[in-house]
Amino acid sequence: MPDRNQAALDFLLTRRSRPAKTLTGPAPERDDLRQILTAAARSPDHGKLEPWRFIVIEKPAMARLAGLIEDRGAALGKAPGDIAKARDQFDRGVLIVAVIESPVASEKIPAIEQTYSAGAVCLALLNAALAAGWGANWLTGWMVYDAAFREQGLGLAGHERVAGFIHIGTEGAKPPERPRPDLDAKTEWMRA
Repeated sequence: MPDRNQAALDFLLTRRSRPAKTLTGPAPERDDLRQILTAAARSPDHGKLEPWRFIVIEKPAMARLAGLIEDRGAALGKAPGDIAKARDQFDRGVLIVAVIESPVASEKIPAIEQTYSAGAVCLALLNAALAAGWGANWLTGWMVYDAAFREQGLGLAGHERVAGFIHIGTEGAKPPERPRPDLDAKTEWMRA
């Protein structure tokens, strides 16, 4: 029998994201956040390419990004409600870690697998924050698909994309459990 880490398995079987709008301060200090980032960086990196990086967005930067969302949303003709919703995650945010997909040219590792690696980092970061006792949530929004927002707001290169904004803070309210997928409907057993 393999060695079993029951505590880790119990965590994964009961983990639950916390809605970003319910997160309050304080947020992790730098040393605590470094441990969470270290755990996230242990994600599959597909041939040691590490096709991702982190941008830690602190409160003063959130105000600037919220203003840019307002400007970009208007320029793109977004509905006022869509602009307000996108802006709200930065107006209310306590600490956000942007996981940036930064693909590396490779003859062996296809681009899609590098995208999957960035997604794995997002989930690992989310789970590490939750396991460390923080509330956390993974969000995106229309602004991550806007090249001008990515360049002006985050300083991303043309080949980089936002895989996710991981909001981290103190849990303000424990959310109720939500329905989970029907495992039998989602699982096929292949024997031959």
